[in-house]
Amino acid sequence: MDIIISNSSGDPIYQQISSQIKGLILNGTLKAGDALPSMRTLAQQLRISVITTKRAYEDLERDGFIESYTGKGSFVKGQNTELLREEYLRQTEALLSQVCDKARQCELSLDELKEMLELIYGGAENE
Repeated sequence: MDIIISNSSGDPIYQQISSQIKGLILNGTLKAGDALPSMRTLAQQLRISVITTKRAYEDLERDGFIESYTGKGSFVKGQNTELLREEYLRQTEALLSQVCDKARQCELSLDELKEMLELIYGGAENE
């Protein structure tokens, strides 16, 4: 499992970890029942505090993505991926609504906005 921590990101490290693990679950890389590295192992791999990985795992468990068992570890929880996808779609729509508001404020045309989106979206595929 490859987790990449960005020091330039505005998101806290625990949030970067949990969002990347959520992504791996949603895209099928991690499947129901798959074991996650222990909090200590992940902390050592990422060279961060165990408290940070603990916070990420707690958030993942609270959001229903993983299950943790004392003495056994943490595992991907079986879930309805369609409901999870729907939640991500809702969040994306809310963010795009904010983008459209900003675009209108600076009188950006729809074509210019589409061009920006294509550049940004296409750039993410090439990373």
